[in-house]
Amino acid sequence: MLPQLHTAQILFSALCYLTAAVLVFLVVFGIVNLFLSFFRPTQRQLPTVELTLGLGKTKLSLKDRLGDLLRLSRFDEVAYGRLEEVLISADVGVKTTDFLLTRLRAEEKKHETLSLQKILSQELLKIFEHVADLPSNPSSTATPHVLMMVGVNGVGKTTSIAKLAHYFQQKGEKVLLAAADTFRAGAVNQLKVWAERIGAATLAQQEGADPASVAFDAVKSGEAKAMHQVIIDTAGRLHTKVNLMEELKKIHRVIGKALPGAPHEVWLVIDATQGQNAFQQARDFHAAIGLTGIVLTKLDGTAKGGIVIGIANELQVPIRFVGLGEKLEDLRPFRAQEFIEALLG
Repeated sequence: MLPQLHTAQILFSALCYLTAAVLVFLVVFGIVNLFLSFFRPTQRQLPTVELTLGLGKTKLSLKDRLGDLLRLSRFDEVAYGRLEEVLISADVGVKTTDFLLTRLRAEEKKHETLSLQKILSQELLKIFEHVADLPSNPSSTATPHVLMMVGVNGVGKTTSIAKLAHYFQQKGEKVLLAAADTFRAGAVNQLKVWAERIGAATLAQQEGADPASVAFDAVKSGEAKAMHQVIIDTAGRLHTKVNLMEELKKIHRVIGKALPGAPHEVWLVIDATQGQNAFQQARDFHAAIGLTGIVLTKLDGTAKGGIVIGIANELQVPIRFVGLGEKLEDLRPFRAQEFIEALLG
């Protein structure tokens, strides 16, 4: 009986030692793995994959309606007719659609073995590259860099400003947000809330204050505090209202008095789901104050992402950022090659 008890005690002790050894090993392994994790490159989803997900509706719309047409190397009038219908329905616009069809016909004669998908991709890339190569404001590298944001109500302008500020902050830049939308009730407070959330500085006056005065003070403050970016929110206004557009011109002039050469950029925020109405907004704002960029929101919520192509081709205004979701990180710099790959595959 005693030998059996002794054997049981030995086995129990061995089991305890083994359990303790395993626990020690797991703890040490966890600590080492945690330490090594600081030196591993962060695994991020490829931008093209993210953009493809964001453009899901537009991509499916084009893919479903074009079908095997994209893989053809020779086209007849029926094929061109189908392509024309699809492009127009995707809000590419009549003028840009005609331009693309003309280019496709010419390229088809020169490259008989290329598929429609390849030729169309090349022509779209030419449109975006041409706009990207246009001369920019020579003072765009000034400090602070003054960015004036415009747009109609309801397109997500103030939210986009906050997301832009977050983007610049992630690059290590100091950002000042100017609440020059003193007309819409709650607009000043909305910008303040966003600024507090992302940790950005703000300059604001009471509702009803002169927006040009707010913009002037913001530029001077940004200069004094060595800010990298001063982003000026303006009142959402109808592009058809002459007096409101004149107010924007006044703000633009006053900013220039505060800092010669400013604003260095004027970006229009438009809602991709508004289709050709958004295109008309871009046309009218561009004619009034001269746009240097477009921020296109809600691109993930429409099957008509072709508006990007029409704006770049007809207005010669580059697309700067596109909105692909609700999170701060979902406002992304527009990259033509990624957009085309996500659109056509």
